[in-house]
Amino acid sequence: MEDKKDTKIRGYLPSPNTDVDSPDYPSDYREETAAEIAAPVPLARPTFQERSKSDQGTRTEAGTGMGWAALILSILSLFVMPILFGAAGIVLGFVARRRGAEGLGSWAIGIGAISIIVGIFILPFF
Repeated sequence: MEDKKDTKIRGYLPSPNTDVDSPDYPSDYREETAAEIAAPVPLARPTFQERSKSDQGTRTEAGTGMGWAALILSILSLFVMPILFGAAGIVLGFVARRRGAEGLGSWAIGIGAISIIVGIFILPFF
């Protein structure tokens, strides 16, 4: 049952169809909406230790190649373009450490940092 106020307000509102002048038109100001269906998102993400336990074998092999590449770039930076190759060696060293090659990554980071320091502060005097 409609209220008198509702009927009065409906009389003032324009009709969505210009051909129909009826305020009791059933689809006045109604919207059609749809809901998207998606897979539920888990609220809790696995911790770093749980992720590292699940892929222990593949991480070391992938990190070793990246670690060798970072070490080669860092050693090359001692002789040619220390800023560019040293920075690239440091970045790849961090990636290698993240993938499981802690030793190679640490050496690459250290040698790259030494190369940058030598390139900035000592080589300009020669």
